[in-house]
Amino acid sequence: MTPTDGTPVRVGVFGLLGSGNLGNDGSLEAVLGYLRDAHPEAVVDALCGGPEAVTARFGIPATRLHWNRAEYRTASRAGAIAAKGLGKLVDVFRTAAWVRRHDVVIVPGMGVLEATLPLRPWGFPYALFLLCASGRLFGTPVGLVSVGAAEIGNRPTRALVRWSARLAAYRSYRDAQSRDAMRAMGVDTARDEVYPDLAFALPTPPASTPPGSPGRVCVGVMDFHGGNDDRARAEEIYRRYLDGTIRFVRTLVEEDRPVRLLTGDRCDASVVAAILDAVDSPLVTAAEPASLADLMTEMAAADTVVAVRYHNLICALKTGTPALAVSYAAKSDALMARMGLGAYCHPAREVDADRLLEQFRELEKRSPQLRQTLAERNRAAARQLDDQFTALTAALFPAFPVFPAPDRTHVPARQESP
Repeated sequence: MTPTDGTPVRVGVFGLLGSGNLGNDGSLEAVLGYLRDAHPEAVVDALCGGPEAVTARFGIPATRLHWNRAEYRTASRAGAIAAKGLGKLVDVFRTAAWVRRHDVVIVPGMGVLEATLPLRPWGFPYALFLLCASGRLFGTPVGLVSVGAAEIGNRPTRALVRWSARLAAYRSYRDAQSRDAMRAMGVDTARDEVYPDLAFALPTPPASTPPGSPGRVCVGVMDFHGGNDDRARAEEIYRRYLDGTIRFVRTLVEEDRPVRLLTGDRCDASVVAAILDAVDSPLVTAAEPASLADLMTEMAAADTVVAVRYHNLICALKTGTPALAVSYAAKSDALMARMGLGAYCHPAREVDADRLLEQFRELEKRSPQLRQTLAERNRAAARQLDDQFTALTAALFPAFPVFPAPDRTHVPARQESP
């Protein structure tokens, strides 16, 4: 892909990438796959949370998102507070200089327009605003691609998110609720489209266990303390979630069901340790997935999945494994409805082990029909994402030649190295 002067187009990717969240990195992997297929000569680099990890895994140059390395730590001393304040100023110029070096900037998926988990306005929302404002200032189009959004009550966060969306050159959402939320916050969404999450564009590993046979249950866990509006009862929410999950796992073990504990972020390791300590059984094991490909491999070998994290659910659904969502946000409910499993959602803030077990048994009874439904919905998602990538090219790369997109309805399995 080269413009008329022969200079390769420069593409930047932006976000909390390489920071330990497998879903964020999976979204990046999907966009890099699109660029490799449709624009193979693009020169790509990243402005991200974990530049060393991004470079090591994906082989692209990367720059740290924030000048202040302690950006996401609580500052209590005067020196730390001053460093944070200085960092906000320095990041204005760092972000502007980075954006100016690019022809196109892509924000690959992620819940960048939501605050469903605890979030401070002067952290990532401020960084995203600087990105989109710099793009508008220097004429570099910024694309928010299949992102998640939710209505935000906190006024500074709401304002930063709203202006970020307004300043972006291209917006698409991973569900209709996200688009509705941005419209409710004052963004004109008349030309914005809804497509599946970018993770549905990733390769799918083959199933390694016969459907319907008594076997392993994958339980995806999360260090869950509620969202921004739950800070006053965060510990209560966590204890109820953890106690309910322990009771659920213990009951499966009493029925001689093997249980595989899975995480989606580094911070979830403490929840795995707590469950292993409470349920002392060789039937309970834990995996340390390094990518969404690792998660999908685990879930393809399971009979059933019960998970909290959004991208854990996507991995289960993409492999065609029936899943029950322990849902902490509307995005999980929307995903399950879209994939034909809307009846199998359980509130993460009010985990009731008895009700969870009842839903789990209903899910397993309908497993054969649900596997067929998931196969059909996955084929539809693949077609929709091809449309998404075509639209993205038309919006952000109009001056460059386009290579034919691959058929994503039957993607061969592949293993990703960490």
